[in-house]
Amino acid sequence: MALKQPSKPVGILDIGSNSIRLCVFDSATRVPVPLFNEKEVCCLALGLEHSGRLNPDGIEPALNTVGRFIALSQAMKVTRLDILATAAVRDATDGEAFAQTIRDRFDVQVKILSGREEAHLSAKGVLCGYPDAHGIVCDLGGGSLELVSIDDGGDFGPHVTLPLGLLRLTEASGDDREQASAIIDHHLDKLAWLSLGRNKPLHAVGGAWRSLARISIAFTKHPLTVLDNFTMEVSEALDITHLVSTQSRRSLEKIPGVSRKRLLGLPLAALLLERIITRVDPSRLVFSIYGMREGRFFESLPPTMRSQDPLLSVCRRLADTNSRFPEHGEELMAWMAPLYPDETSHHRRLRQAACLLSDAFWNEHPDYRAEQALLRVLRLPFTGTTHAERAAIAIAVFTRYQGNEENPAFADTVQLLDQGALDWCRQAGTVLRLAHTLTGGAPNILSRTRLTLDGGSLVLTVPADDPAWKFDPDRSFERLARLVGCIDSVIRRVER
Repeated sequence: MALKQPSKPVGILDIGSNSIRLCVFDSATRVPVPLFNEKEVCCLALGLEHSGRLNPDGIEPALNTVGRFIALSQAMKVTRLDILATAAVRDATDGEAFAQTIRDRFDVQVKILSGREEAHLSAKGVLCGYPDAHGIVCDLGGGSLELVSIDDGGDFGPHVTLPLGLLRLTEASGDDREQASAIIDHHLDKLAWLSLGRNKPLHAVGGAWRSLARISIAFTKHPLTVLDNFTMEVSEALDITHLVSTQSRRSLEKIPGVSRKRLLGLPLAALLLERIITRVDPSRLVFSIYGMREGRFFESLPPTMRSQDPLLSVCRRLADTNSRFPEHGEELMAWMAPLYPDETSHHRRLRQAACLLSDAFWNEHPDYRAEQALLRVLRLPFTGTTHAERAAIAIAVFTRYQGNEENPAFADTVQLLDQGALDWCRQAGTVLRLAHTLTGGAPNILSRTRLTLDGGSLVLTVPADDPAWKFDPDRSFERLARLVGCIDSVIRRVER
């Protein structure tokens, strides 16, 4: 299912404390799905805590990497390349000279982000993926830790940049847990405003913390391995962070889901997150795959695109690219509406996503169409959805394709839903099944009919003289009546 070629690729070259990464995004989309995403580890911050200077052994490899990424960006014909340097370059005494070398050697602009700018871009990255995000964002890199509060309206409150990046914390503590705890507490004790995050979500950003999410997913056999918006209760988060922070490297190597590249700093990353959770006392821990780079992408979008719902934006794009009649999705929304008189905005959004995707998998092999639709929806680059919401959309579309509920993929997915949510999925999917059966997925047919609840009956009103409606409905009509609590289903034919 190939997406259209990008019309305006933009690049963000992130010169970080540990690695240098190039991400190229299609700026014509609301969601920053990378067209290219590659990094090189140069460890510019290695030794910075003691020397105050960039790692001399990392400077030339870093310059070579930057040069290569600039050349690749030019070959990809990016319309804009933002080169952003973060904590290591910002804090090192020779950081400005290093940035100037890049400017002179490659004839490009380099922006050294201030601590405030880096913290705000990290928060914008979280908001890019989840517009309703609030609480506190904590972004852990190699050279610094950014903390920033977000109020319920999406506005930023207090922020701070701390020298608690993994490379610097490891050097400052000698990789000793007790010493690291003292250093962490010394910095966090000064931040009384962390109480603003009490009973609100704590959003964790950064590769080391995503490794903790992978460990939790593996340990708990969580049915969905997508990291974005993976959520843990506070008690679970404290258990896993304490476990990992007290393990030896040999013990960590035995844990499934841990990248060997992340092993070295993982105990201290877990310790740091544990101390933050203890200070903030959040309602839950939420992992985000978006951070500073995605925040810069989001910042560069036009206001009209920034205001789009990221979930529905992806669904509309997939419908436009893959559905036989993309406009049918919105028609389905209106036709189904009488069945949902008391619908919450939450369920309306999920229903709209299911409608938009209800024909996006028509070209899959018919024997596997329902299963493929289920798995694809679970794994699509959605943002702005919890794992339960993603599962609900997937099962609604699975039901639309008349999937067999004995399928193991279905059994795994329903673990993410309670009974009420599962009932909603079955009902929404059955309505979609009925609509596509009646119309063949073609637009401008449903609008000639009405689907309503009349007392204890589910009523489909159709024009009596229209040959498109000379039919006997399949069992999905009767099944739908049962699912919405009606005692019977009625076809009402009226003269136009």
